Amino acid sequence: MELLARRPVRPVRVASLTADLDRRPNGMIYIRSPKRLGPYPAKVTDRLEHWAVEAPDRIFLAQRGRSGEWQTTSYEQAWRRVRRLARGLLDRGLSQEKPLIILSGNSVEHGLLALAAMYAGIPYAPIAPAYSLAVREFTALSYVWQNFGPAMVFVDDGAKFERPLKAVLHGGSTVVFHTSQPEGIASIPLSELEIADPSAAVDEANRRTRPENIAKILYTSGSTGLPKGVITTHRMLCSNQQMLCEVLQFLADEPPVLCDWLPWNHTFGGSHNFGIALHNGGSLYIDCGKPTKELFGETIRNLRDIPTTAYFNVPKAYEMLVEHLRSDRDLRRTFFRRLQCLFFAAAGLSQHIWDELQNIAFETCGEEILVVTGLGATESSPYALSTGIDGAAAGHLGLPVPGVELKLVPVEEKLEARLRGPSITPGFWRRPDLDAAAFDEENYYRLGDAVRFLDRQEPLKGFVFDGRLNEDFKLSSGTWVRVGPLRMRLLAHFGMLLEDVVIAGPDREFASALLFPALDVCRKLCMNLPERVPRAELLAHPEIRSVFRERLESFAAASTGSSTRIERAVLLDQPPSIEVQEITDKGTINQKAVLKNRAGLVEDLYREPAPAHVLTISEDHP
Repeated sequence: MELLARRPVRPVRVASLTADLDRRPNGMIYIRSPKRLGPYPAKVTDRLEHWAVEAPDRIFLAQRGRSGEWQTTSYEQAWRRVRRLARGLLDRGLSQEKPLIILSGNSVEHGLLALAAMYAGIPYAPIAPAYSLAVREFTALSYVWQNFGPAMVFVDDGAKFERPLKAVLHGGSTVVFHTSQPEGIASIPLSELEIADPSAAVDEANRRTRPENIAKILYTSGSTGLPKGVITTHRMLCSNQQMLCEVLQFLADEPPVLCDWLPWNHTFGGSHNFGIALHNGGSLYIDCGKPTKELFGETIRNLRDIPTTAYFNVPKAYEMLVEHLRSDRDLRRTFFRRLQCLFFAAAGLSQHIWDELQNIAFETCGEEILVVTGLGATESSPYALSTGIDGAAAGHLGLPVPGVELKLVPVEEKLEARLRGPSITPGFWRRPDLDAAAFDEENYYRLGDAVRFLDRQEPLKGFVFDGRLNEDFKLSSGTWVRVGPLRMRLLAHFGMLLEDVVIAGPDREFASALLFPALDVCRKLCMNLPERVPRAELLAHPEIRSVFRERLESFAAASTGSSTRIERAVLLDQPPSIEVQEITDKGTINQKAVLKNRAGLVEDLYREPAPAHVLTISEDHP
């Protein structure tokens, strides 16, 4: 790390964050930036109108067509289509009480229809396509449909959505499609919505739309239960973009160019990244890839084409990207050519991946690239805490950004993080029961995350993540197991061997783990096995089990006590399922659902003697 710190970093305008701390006698701590938040637009679509005048020919959205060539939409073209679509929505009777739902993924048409709804003051809800296309039953989709009550539904490729539409449609909702019509379902093409010129009613609806009005509803799966609809207002989105500009000041220096796959049904892709492009007059190239074995090749293809000015992604994607950057010279040259900042969120990035990224950057362009991260949530639009120009390391969260107030509340041995400010949600769509539990007596939103000071002696160095409060548990000895930090240590120790891990052990004598192995890596450990060997057979192979047992024992040897050690583990041959809420629509693990759905395996971890499929550490480990 000292060697890395001595290398030059590409110059970039990013603020240095500081904060005012107010410690109270009851143990509560209030932290806020001394800098006042600057002015911001009243409505999201104000920026579309602005750039349609200031830079009418600049690319706003781009997407590959069927031929493979980029098809672009300028700001002026987008502005014209958005107003025509807004008229189509109003003419079909949509309103604040009769909203729009979008079931398909990222596309130019999705983006323009969403902006049209926001322009006309109509709430819309983008739903994870997995709720429709990756399940056999439509439990989550049916619940969302009932809770949201859409008057219109948009599907880009209607034929793909025939089954889910038939499962949830009960009359009263207009179906709109783009590239193919859903068979057996009354529907209209998107072109029919934009057939007429904007009317006076369209602009009047926009004038009536206020900052406090709902722009969209984002459904999050949370850690338990069915999806909840997070109300997202124009004020939240616009103020959050100003917060980003106060810290990532380079966004205003030149129009940002993004190439992004992150789904718009999630706050990182749909509020943060889409908003950065729109707010700053930038260009967003829609990446139809994804950080999976099957689809990441498309992401690499796009990154070879588009030299981005900033790159935003989740840690899993960075892990996959590093392998390609190391072996692909053309990709390296394009990727680092204009890059000013690397940003990750949604989970922790392993330090070895971080270091490898910087090594490749230095070898390619003679400079490191500043890495920025932080802490946020759907309920905070999402940007709330951030690192700054001083840099960061794995696990760092930084300090509250201008406009956000952070309150730390002692909860047993931890500090719970709570947030307040213009970017914080007012509550949940048609769920007053959730509202009451989500906010405290001072109207701070309870994140459910714990944080701690990076350095107690120098609190202005910022915070590090200290786990989810509702995941921690006690062993039968009364010792607390801090699941978040333990899980991060375990993932870092196993490296590329693991996709994910779930910690078990409430009220047990010791902690154990359910391991989701990286099957591709496991196959490389046993080259003599057939390529298509079944998962269960692969993971039962003695060489595989030996590697995982050795890694488990070395982890135990480096642990300091029962709360930081894993004594037993089992290799799971079935990946987490979105159908039973084991994995969220954004790909993060739902610990409680996995433990519930795989209760039999959890019991196996604690049987005496341990069953043959359970990995155990040697008894000589203290």
